[in-house]
Order: sequence, then C-alpha cells, then structure tokens
Amino acid sequence: MSIEEKIPATVHMISGCQDSQTSADVSNVAAFRLPDPQGRAGGACTAAILKTLYAEEQAPTNDLSYVEVLMSMRETLSQGDYTQIPQLTSSRPMDVNTPFTLVPEECTGTKRALLIGINYVGQNGELSGCHNDVYNMKNYIMNVWGFEEENIKILLDDGEHADPTRDNILNGYKTLVNESESGDAVFCHYSGHGGRLRDNDGDEEDGYDETLVPLDYGSAGQIRDDDLFKVLVGAMPRGVNLTCLMDCCHSGTVLDLPYKFKADGESDEMQLDEGFDMDALPTGGAVAGGW
Repeated sequence: MSIEEKIPATVHMISGCQDSQTSADVSNVAAFRLPDPQGRAGGACTAAILKTLYAEEQAPTNDLSYVEVLMSMRETLSQGDYTQIPQLTSSRPMDVNTPFTLVPEECTGTKRALLIGINYVGQNGELSGCHNDVYNMKNYIMNVWGFEEENIKILLDDGEHADPTRDNILNGYKTLVNESESGDAVFCHYSGHGGRLRDNDGDEEDGYDETLVPLDYGSAGQIRDDDLFKVLVGAMPRGVNLTCLMDCCHSGTVLDLPYKFKADGESDEMQLDEGFDMDALPTGGAVAGGW
C-alpha cells in the first residue's frame, strides 16, 4: 500500500519540538507532575508562530515561506533561551520555500477547525495559558484565513465549552473527518501537555508512542499517536488539506507523517524521515486504550 493510500488527504503538521525535546512555556515554570509540562503563561510554539504570522493582530505584508515561518519561530524561541527546534512534517513531499498557507488555492470548500486548550484546572501541573492560545489562534484563523465561527469547534476546560476529555477530543477529530470533503481546508490546534508511553505494538523505532494528555488522562488514559492516525490522519478524505499545530511536548512525530523539515539552520529541504515505516502505520478500526 502506498503512502497516498494510507494517508489520502494532504496533511501538514507544525510542532514546537522534536520527540526527544520538551515544549517550553513563555514563563519558564519548573516541572509539574503531569508529563513534560509547558508552564503557566501559554505554549511557546503558539506564541512564536503568532508573533511571526499575526504580530499585533496584523498579518505580514509579504508572503512568508514555510522555511521563513519556522526559522522565525526558532529565532523567537532562542531569544527566550528556549532550545526547541520547530518541525514541519507532511504526508507529501513539498517545497518548503513555497508560501505558508492554511487554505491553498484549490481548497474552495468549507474551512473547518478544531481548537483544543487544556489548563488542567485544579490538577497538579495546572497550566494557565492554553485557553489564551486557543482564543488567539481563533482570532488569527478567522481574521486572516476567513474561517467562520459556525465551523470552529472549541474544547476548553473552562466550564463554558465542552471539556477536552479523551472521548471529546477523539470524537471531535472523528466529526471533522465525517464532515469534511474534497476541497475543504481543515485546521487543528492543540495546546496542552504531551507525553510518551511505552510502545505497545512495536511500530515505534524509539520504543515509545507520542501522546496527547487529555483532561481526564488519570481515568481515561492518554491519546497515542496510533489513535490520532486512526481517527484523523489516515481517515481524512482525499482532496482535503489538513494543517495541525501541536503545541506540546514530544510532538515531532505525533501524527506519524513521512516527510520532515527541521528548522535547525542546516536543513534546506523536506526529506523522507529515515525512521518512517509505512507498514507499521495503524489501519482504521477501534481506538486502543491510552495507557
């Protein structure tokens, strides 16, 4: 089976760091009990990309390429003494010198989004900036890319929106897949904790699955990269353009995409990830427990 058959949609992901790195937070707070915490004031990845693409709530006057966006993020992070290396991964080989976009010209259908922010209110390891990340990102995609409020789903643990529990997150991704069709542009943003769990099916070169940490992780478990591939990446219909921004720890390959560009100052093009194993990618079906 080819990559195009395994991943019918065009999928891009920007992540704040490699799998071996932990995502930082703009207030540089010490570690919590939750896995690899970010801190208090908001995700460094979200802050860096919005500083590049939406400074003072204004889009850049000139088009920025993917390389320029990621290198600007790296510069912003380094100025804050963060060592994170932003990454762009993709389901297709692409020229990273083309202009950054959430809505390619061929996407003339509906623009849909799922934005998730988890502060883990009342728990050890509580954050306080992830809700702000979501609101800032919502403003950006509406004002710059024309996403409409009715097509934006938000999960926040604020008592007003649906809680970002494991079931709600997975069901949110499933709903996006079920509603999307060829010609649509879809955007997903996650700001919260990320982690790693011992791989339970032998598909990870490093022996670990990368995870998202839902609000109810203590009772429901974490969301493995295999789960995300089953319900979102591999399930999204052909002809859809899906862009994801994952602002969490160990996020480099959390969507298991085959092509990678690292903003390390040395890479100048996207390459096939040497650790990518197409035969090990999960197929559709029931989602396993996240323990």
